[in-house]
Amino acid sequence: MSGTKKSLMERFISGVERIGNKLPHPFWIFTFLIVFVVGLSAVLASANFSVTYLAASKDPTVAPAMKTVAVKSLLSLEILNKYFGNFAGVYGGFYPIGIVLIMMMAIGLAEKSGFITAAMRKMILGAPVQWIIAIVAFVGINANLASDAGVVFTPLVAAAMLKSIGMNPWIGIIAGYAAANGGYTANFFIAGTDALLAGITESICIGNNINYPISPLMNWYFLIAGTVVLTICTVIVCKYFLIPYLHGGKIDEIDASELAKHQLSADETKGLRVAGIAALIFVVALVAMALPSSSFLRNANGGFVPRSPLLNNVVALLFLFFCTIGVSYGYAAKTIKSINDIPGMMQDSLKGILSFLVVALPAAFFIELFNESQLPTVLAVKGAEILRAADISGIPLFLLFILICTCVNIFITSGVAKWLILGPVFVPMLAMVNISPAMTQLIYRIGDTCTNIISPIDYYVPVILGMLEAYRTNDNQKVGVGTLISLSIPFSIAYMIGFIALLVFWYIFNLPLGPGASIYM
Repeated sequence: MSGTKKSLMERFISGVERIGNKLPHPFWIFTFLIVFVVGLSAVLASANFSVTYLAASKDPTVAPAMKTVAVKSLLSLEILNKYFGNFAGVYGGFYPIGIVLIMMMAIGLAEKSGFITAAMRKMILGAPVQWIIAIVAFVGINANLASDAGVVFTPLVAAAMLKSIGMNPWIGIIAGYAAANGGYTANFFIAGTDALLAGITESICIGNNINYPISPLMNWYFLIAGTVVLTICTVIVCKYFLIPYLHGGKIDEIDASELAKHQLSADETKGLRVAGIAALIFVVALVAMALPSSSFLRNANGGFVPRSPLLNNVVALLFLFFCTIGVSYGYAAKTIKSINDIPGMMQDSLKGILSFLVVALPAAFFIELFNESQLPTVLAVKGAEILRAADISGIPLFLLFILICTCVNIFITSGVAKWLILGPVFVPMLAMVNISPAMTQLIYRIGDTCTNIISPIDYYVPVILGMLEAYRTNDNQKVGVGTLISLSIPFSIAYMIGFIALLVFWYIFNLPLGPGASIYM
């Protein structure tokens, strides 16, 4: 292969991989951003850089008034004493840390007990042959309930399943990987990603005095529809591209021995049944408490939106829900043998976010200092002025934002890191043109997720390459990054088209993005 001339696509992929590998760790990216913001604030403050705009009041009875905001220099003893004197407080007060720790303990308990993988296998292995791809896609998209673990077990189980019915297992690997990683942001349920991004958005809104109700549910309605759209997209790409390309469309007899390796045991079946009953009891009890007009879960007007104790307690309720099904499954399936196993599983689940906790240190200070400098307000006002002057709004504005997120995603694969960088700029900027933080976060999520599967520096590229190598159908098949990305590109394009079409539909009909979450401020 050394003498073979590389194609344009292969040269492009190699270039992206080289550039991506030269980027420093996100910890240093945020550290460099802090240095940059401090220096920029000093330069602009010395030039008396300011903006004047019509500012709304938090009090609806007070009319908007003109307000002037000047850039504040961060190169001062006052700032130094303020942030170094409260070093632990700034880090500990970083809103996403608490919400991520809580959700990861609960979802991690459900995962470590075996509930999530058993439930996913039950859905896939019980499917009729003609529905296998659709089930693989649906399960993969919803597999982010298991955090990043879904990116591993979905293609692995799908490969075994398709091999058992005589199809090329690579179809299962690619389709499962595309759904689980390319469709990572969509879900029928509330996952840790929703809580994490909402926490970051909340901190941005607080820092910029944006009065808007934030909750992990604020993109839920759209993402439920997105799950259906991406499932359909996956089936279409498999039917018209992947299956003809890799297999030819022929389905042979089922290999019972291969299928049996992934069948549920009696204990796992019992665990799912008990967990289902426990989940039903939990939901029924919650509905019974919320139904009365005088319920303590309702707001003063007797409703639930835009704010109410029910929505304010979403994180606690989700924690209790996942703990309930995890513990119920664990005891029934005998994966939890004593009460001491429960905190042990929660502890193990936190190992996966250690890298986030490290990155969160400079990220917390970056957001605090960025807000302190008044640069977000200045950038938002100037950005809004440019957008107004260019007459860019609505769908063209959304497409431009998606394009920016897509380009950044090829080089920085961490969705959290990108939102920590882009959120403080775009949330206040789009708020200036009456676009809500919920809508801004949603647009970001679309641009962030669709190109995960074509990034050569994604965390799971080596894992998926290993699966492709293990499931080669002949010795002449070549496995490399180019193989994976070339097979994934059609899914990335289809997901982007599907998501954008859904976004346009949602925008035209001004549909709610989630409970109490609208497109506009």
